[in-house]
Amino acid sequence: MMVKKWLIFGASIVLGMGLVLNSAMAAENAPYKVGAVFSVTGGGSFLGDPEKKTAEMIAEEINKNGGINGHPLELIVYDDESDATKCTLAVKKLINKDKVCAIIGPSISGLSLAILPLVEEAQIPLVSCAASFKIVHNEETGKPYTWVFKTPQSDSMAVEAIFNDMKKSNITKIAIMTVTDGYGSSGRGELTRLAPDFGMTIVADEKYGPKDTDLTTQLTSIKGTAPQAIINWSTGPTQVAAIRNWKDLGMTSIKFYQSHGFGSRENIKLAAGAAEGIVCPLGACNIASILPDNHPQKAVTMDYMKKYSEKYNETLSSFGGHAWDALNLVAGALQAVGDDKAKIRDQIESNKMFVGQHGVFHFSPEDHNGLNKDAFNMVIVKDGDWALAD
Repeated sequence: MMVKKWLIFGASIVLGMGLVLNSAMAAENAPYKVGAVFSVTGGGSFLGDPEKKTAEMIAEEINKNGGINGHPLELIVYDDESDATKCTLAVKKLINKDKVCAIIGPSISGLSLAILPLVEEAQIPLVSCAASFKIVHNEETGKPYTWVFKTPQSDSMAVEAIFNDMKKSNITKIAIMTVTDGYGSSGRGELTRLAPDFGMTIVADEKYGPKDTDLTTQLTSIKGTAPQAIINWSTGPTQVAAIRNWKDLGMTSIKFYQSHGFGSRENIKLAAGAAEGIVCPLGACNIASILPDNHPQKAVTMDYMKKYSEKYNETLSSFGGHAWDALNLVAGALQAVGDDKAKIRDQIESNKMFVGQHGVFHFSPEDHNGLNKDAFNMVIVKDGDWALAD
């Protein structure tokens, strides 16, 4: 009987040790949970759809290669349907239910701005895929938000790139037209703020709604002011409507610039020939194949273009590149420091040489975007495709 008791006791110890070991092994191999919120449907789907596809492609590749230090990457993606309320609910779910260690997205500037207080309070790293400089600039303190980063080039950089290109052509008299959403409002603010610094006189300042399909009225008003160039600041279908109306009104002698939100070949197709001669600032991922061989982003942009095109049988856009940069930044931090939120934040902030789709990022406590004017290339639509502008 005593022997039997000792055998049972010994078996219990072995079982207990096994459970402890299994628990330890499970903890060692527990997945790293990263959240993503994209506008996969709704008005911002042209942004969110390629972002979602890109993020899923990267996560799949990471896991095929053994994960991150032996940990699978669990990417949890929610569609905010281009709606601020749904975006906020999705972020709350990622933080409180899914217990993610970092979040990438949202796709849209207005939605990114809406959730800033939430992620700051929760103290969780966010890498936004939207453009407004306000996403990483706290106007009250004049410094970046503590927990927030972003990968798209800021609208201020895009404005500077456009104005510098105009100066080469001795353009000083301009008209601007902007959409009345977060992206357009932020762009308009930078256009009007920086115009005097570059010797630009704004002779017309037109606005339109994000769902407008005909901008003839705004362009007719602009035509009467005889500007040397027009800058349109929007994303999505309104960009296409603007240039089609510009051509229909016989205004092609007035040079037309788009913002960096024009960064998709699909816009060129939808313009049905009207986009010829349009100029805009774009990141390297849009023009990977025509970059010089010694360009620092040549290898990563060509690799992304090849893999994305083969997997999804579609051309890539700037917007998928934003997600590429965001998720790879987080994955690099996970590899370096594990899934501790504060350490991830610190690791991203100290990343001084991240070669991405939209530039070579140099983050710092003073700069949570990490890009400068070199992140843009001035591009012109030529023969139905992108070409480097002279």
